[in-house]
Amino acid sequence: MPITIMGDKEFENVPSIKSKALRINLNENIYGTFSEIGAGQETVRNFFRAGGASGTIAKAMSAYDKDFSDAIYGVENDRRYVTEARLKKMLSHEIGLIEQRISREKHPNKLFFSYANTVATIDFAKKYKGHGWVGIKYQVSPEEDYNEISLHVRFHENDARHQQNTLGILGVNLIYGAYYKYDNPKKLLRYLYDHIDKDQIEIDTINFSGPRFKGVDNRLMSLQLVKNGMTDAVMFAPDGNNVLPAKILYKKNILAFRGSFRPVTKVNMDMYERSLELFLKESKVEKENTEVIFEITLSNLRAEGEIDERDFMDRAKLLCSLGQTVMISNFQEYYRVVEYFSRYSKQRMGLGMGVNNLIDVFDEKYYRHLSGGILEAFGKLFFKDLKVYLYPLKDPETGEITTSDNLKVHPRMKELYKFFKYNGRVEDIENYNPEILDVYSREVLQMISEGKEGWEDMLPEKTTRMIKEHNLFHYKENKKKAETEV
Repeated sequence: MPITIMGDKEFENVPSIKSKALRINLNENIYGTFSEIGAGQETVRNFFRAGGASGTIAKAMSAYDKDFSDAIYGVENDRRYVTEARLKKMLSHEIGLIEQRISREKHPNKLFFSYANTVATIDFAKKYKGHGWVGIKYQVSPEEDYNEISLHVRFHENDARHQQNTLGILGVNLIYGAYYKYDNPKKLLRYLYDHIDKDQIEIDTINFSGPRFKGVDNRLMSLQLVKNGMTDAVMFAPDGNNVLPAKILYKKNILAFRGSFRPVTKVNMDMYERSLELFLKESKVEKENTEVIFEITLSNLRAEGEIDERDFMDRAKLLCSLGQTVMISNFQEYYRVVEYFSRYSKQRMGLGMGVNNLIDVFDEKYYRHLSGGILEAFGKLFFKDLKVYLYPLKDPETGEITTSDNLKVHPRMKELYKFFKYNGRVEDIENYNPEILDVYSREVLQMISEGKEGWEDMLPEKTTRMIKEHNLFHYKENKKKAETEV
């Protein structure tokens, strides 16, 4: 029994990087290759230094020269090297070689693995911080098929040597987690940051596949990245798969919509369709170079202080079924969303929103943490050709329609609002459908939760069908409960 002293608190003892590498090295069955491009051979260096590496490392290499890399792994169609496609080729190629060169008959218990990374560290001018793809393809049983974990990182450190060192630590954490934490992917995610500060590196995409991860939904893993503060935002495509934000947003015109989408109503889709029509009329905006993003903030995913993962999945499925790209973020303010998009694109941007949302944008309380207050926030929000497409609001009691011409902001903000209004930064959506202005997501959800009829007419037909067929928002349980009560 270990000695404990009165007053000791429970805590998790995190193994050192050397201890993790040594544990892998001392396992007589774990055996594989390391292929690292672009940032030295920092991961395998930790295994060499830990001792006992001869029983683990079959090969360590760095095809640093592009021609050598192409000769080994093939030529990418886009001629790029720091891509997911290149990483997957590296992993598959090296696993193929080890299977070919190491006899299964001679080594029946070997657990083969291939670790790889392809990385671009910070440039000489320190303008681009750098990024990379990291992954492992491995077995936990000789008879089983291979599992695979791949992730994309963005560096935040300002020195190439520091980035290399951080990458080496991350690599050890990944290999160790893959073998000893695969039964709990959520914990595995957190352990990737052992001995790494979150200010050093950002993980913005991760994907699990293989027999040990059959039950893992990669969208939920993306949610964990944001929830754990590992990245500010994650995205997934209409097919429901995780996608690299840079791949979606790079050099695109971006039109974004923020909401709870719980569920997606006819108002949401009318706002989307009408805003897109106006956005495509802007100069230099072409449909083939335009990306529409439906954004859900983390605060909109919380229920009683905790994130309801099923509720999150229900919203994601609905949006993806409608052919939309979804972004989950921890941005509370709109200017932070625009700042994030500006990382990847300098093209035109638009925001579709309702009247109440625009009134909140002009509320000073959201900007007290900024030294420049609301003026600093608005400088970041409107510094480019950003335009707000405003969907009207109908007063349920008087029937009055509120637009940009008659909405009321705080008296101190009145002149600031006028400035943006008269400079064409706010444009009303005029060809809206007046028959659906009384539709609100919260009321639809309440009707579903109480098992009431009539909510179907408030949603797009496909959304209604999916809720019923896939039991979204507990539809079947709620309906059965309502019928029982009657």
